[in-house]
Amino acid sequence: MARKPYYLTEEIPKTILVAIDAPYNRAVYMHSYFEEFENLVKSDGIPYEHMIIIKLRDIEPATFISKGKLQTIKNECEERGAQRVIISERLSPVQIRNLEDFLGCKVMDRTDLILDIFEKAALSSEGKTQVAIALLQHNKARLAGKGIHLEQQSGITGLRGGPGEKAKERERRHIEQQILKMKRHLETLSKSRAVQRKRRLDNQVPLVCLIGYTNAGKSTILNALTKSDVLAEDKLFATLDTTTRALSFNGKQKGVISDTVGFIQQLPHHLIEAFKSTLSELQFADLLLHVIDSSDPNWQSHIKIVHEILLSLGVEKKMLYVFNKIDKVDDANELAVQAQEYQPHILISANNKEGLKPLVEYLKQWNPSSQIKKTTES
Repeated sequence: MARKPYYLTEEIPKTILVAIDAPYNRAVYMHSYFEEFENLVKSDGIPYEHMIIIKLRDIEPATFISKGKLQTIKNECEERGAQRVIISERLSPVQIRNLEDFLGCKVMDRTDLILDIFEKAALSSEGKTQVAIALLQHNKARLAGKGIHLEQQSGITGLRGGPGEKAKERERRHIEQQILKMKRHLETLSKSRAVQRKRRLDNQVPLVCLIGYTNAGKSTILNALTKSDVLAEDKLFATLDTTTRALSFNGKQKGVISDTVGFIQQLPHHLIEAFKSTLSELQFADLLLHVIDSSDPNWQSHIKIVHEILLSLGVEKKMLYVFNKIDKVDDANELAVQAQEYQPHILISANNKEGLKPLVEYLKQWNPSSQIKKTTES
């Protein structure tokens, strides 16, 4: 008699979301911010039981969340049998440890969530290496919140660091070695990008870069302008790897256009550091197309966030504000008035040829010759 096959299945922990209206949050419409948090969880493929929304007047240094609110979360976890809590904000390693001790379950914060999404979404060797570096740097920072067992000293001799070296120190050194190895690999990959860039500059081929908040429609615009089939999903961080395509009108090449990773509020600094080699391409752009999801109530906050990240990267380039998804806007007239603050700008809908026409016309008339000369001379 044949034995029945035995399959091991990984049990998905019951999860509760905790969306926090923190005093530092710049979002004007908190409902939209909470919706973004839910979409992050969905983009990570995590099913959840329930979402709790809480408002904080002050941040508790030890646990981030006040005792009364914490008790509410704990009661909800016990009632629903939750084994994991995902919190919408960034937490320190010590805060995560204290929360796990109090709630009796695994705690993920915003950084953990975004890094997990990036790890699953990276496809190219460069993208995977960048995410791996960010994860290692994150794990190194998290060592501060590990339990007392990592503080115990080892009496083993013959190891680098000498007898009595703490387990935490050995773990940190191992992570640093892995980061160094990954960075060397990334440098090798970056050399290939530099060769391609030099060839483009020598040939004076203009470069247009799509930038903006995540899920603003950058990949959809790239596909529409270049008749490509780059992945364009209605999810956060659908695109991580930079994609470059020829930009042509009426059979004549205007230049090349690149899609870039989307930005988001509280983007982990580990990711910004790891993706600097890719984002450095923005330094050589002749035009930035700043794509904005004008249907999102917090679009003005999103513009500020993108500006701040560009500033941190030292990028100052000619920019066109592209207000996308105007077909989903409730009051188009109000949007037109508010958009006047951002110059130059156009209003489009990338879902159809007619809606994309203002961008096509702008790019046809755009003259990058003076910028190319300035770039090559520098």
